[in-house]
Amino acid sequence: MVVSHSLIPLFFFMTLLVHAMSSGIDLTWHDARATFYGDAFGADTMQGACGYNNLFEQGYGLATTALSSALFNNGLTCGACFQIKCVNDPQWCIKGATPITVTATNYCPPDYTKTTDIWCNPPQEHFDLSYKMFTSIAYYKAGVIPVKYRRVPCIKRGGVRFELKGNPYFLMVLIYNVANAGDVTNVSICGSKTDWMTMSHNWGQNWNVNMNLVGQSLSFWVTTSSGVSLEFRHVAPSNWQFGQTYKSRQNF
Repeated sequence: MVVSHSLIPLFFFMTLLVHAMSSGIDLTWHDARATFYGDAFGADTMQGACGYNNLFEQGYGLATTALSSALFNNGLTCGACFQIKCVNDPQWCIKGATPITVTATNYCPPDYTKTTDIWCNPPQEHFDLSYKMFTSIAYYKAGVIPVKYRRVPCIKRGGVRFELKGNPYFLMVLIYNVANAGDVTNVSICGSKTDWMTMSHNWGQNWNVNMNLVGQSLSFWVTTSSGVSLEFRHVAPSNWQFGQTYKSRQNF
């Protein structure tokens, strides 16, 4: 196809727009609520239901949120990025505050004993933000605020990370630092002496396979919610070790 030079900017924009739409990135703002958990240092936000550990070391820092059941999708939304702004509450919204961008790193569980303050109960769409992120858009005394949110691309530095855990007959892999869609929906693994094998979703962004792959270099085929798949060849060398993290040279 030949494209006129005068149409190149428009063609480029439309290409990006189509990619964004196929990635599940929605330019429309949706209504939700938000609270916060933890303190200003974020100690209580570390680890959690997505399987991440030290969020500072893993590149997420305090720009994080826990998701209600309606958004969490059994952990498959872990790693996705959301832009959030405080709305319709002049008493508690910080006037002129820039919308925040956060990564989903935890789960806000429902509490069915409550008949009020049921923000994380289905079917509510709710964000339990880190203290730092909440107080970037609202005053902490508010407790809970109305917000608007939209799904946005994740901007990450460096390649995708693969943390290997388990034992010789059970390999579990935590996948993080995923750019663009951010979340992972399917994973396959290949040893240097095996064919490709589909990994099972364990919890959060942990994926497992019941196979002894010790002594083999490991490759991964990863698919995000955008439907985009990438092959990461020989990410872990043949002398890989449990408890170690290996990174790819590429990202989404």
